Amino acid sequence: MSDPIDVAAASIEAADALLISAGAGMGVDSGLPDFRGNEGFWRAYPPMKKLGLSFAEMANPRWFSEDPALAWGFYGHRLALYRKTKPHDGYAILRRLGEARKDGYFVFTSNVDGAFQRAGFDPQRIVECHGAIEFFQCLRGCGVGIHEAGSYDPQIDEATFRAHDPLPTCTGCDAPARPNVLMFGDFGWDSARTDAQEARFEGFLRGLRARGSKLVVVECGAGSAVPTVRMTSERLARSLGAKLVRINLREPEVPAGHVEIASGALDALTRIERRAGGA
Repeated sequence: MSDPIDVAAASIEAADALLISAGAGMGVDSGLPDFRGNEGFWRAYPPMKKLGLSFAEMANPRWFSEDPALAWGFYGHRLALYRKTKPHDGYAILRRLGEARKDGYFVFTSNVDGAFQRAGFDPQRIVECHGAIEFFQCLRGCGVGIHEAGSYDPQIDEATFRAHDPLPTCTGCDAPARPNVLMFGDFGWDSARTDAQEARFEGFLRGLRARGSKLVVVECGAGSAVPTVRMTSERLARSLGAKLVRINLREPEVPAGHVEIASGALDALTRIERRAGGA
């Protein structure tokens, strides 16, 4: 059996549990912009090209102090975009495959868009290792903790990508708020919510080890530029003796003995489910 789709389908059919890991490429089939490289970022946010700002430079907490209207223009626009974006059918396929496993599934994602929750995945079975844009925290760290974005409706000037007042404030002290998202050079991120998710994930993994469960890792759209997801997938595949199925259009390479599929997530998952007979 040499067709990677066949190998992936057979591996999933034989698995007791599924770990679904996902990076930014997972959202491309839902119509989300690809921020790969400066040109990709600037196509989505033309004013940033005029300012000479890359994605890494813009995704920096300093803007919430230096230019909060610009910071909230960027993150507010993303918040509004994610809210109106419907997760593609690949999410539903992964959910069906995960729920069919006798020992269940867990999701590990660097995406902050909340798409897995909107696609019906159990929130108690998701790790958002870089936080989530639907949750805010106090910029000054007053101690009130993380709170939901709630009714905040970003109003953005499409020409400048600057947000109009009123900007979000802390529910405890009325100081400025920021998204509970891990940014570049971010020493102020409140990790409490993600820490709780990771504790549940560790409990899931302990259960798999105790039962000797057979795990398959299905990774979608996780690149090497920010390698958190790829490294986690490979580490857990090694430590748990799991098969890694990496679905990645541009960087499908895997360690020896694992499965690489050079495809977008939706196309590959559709073919895998068809071969697995719905698992």
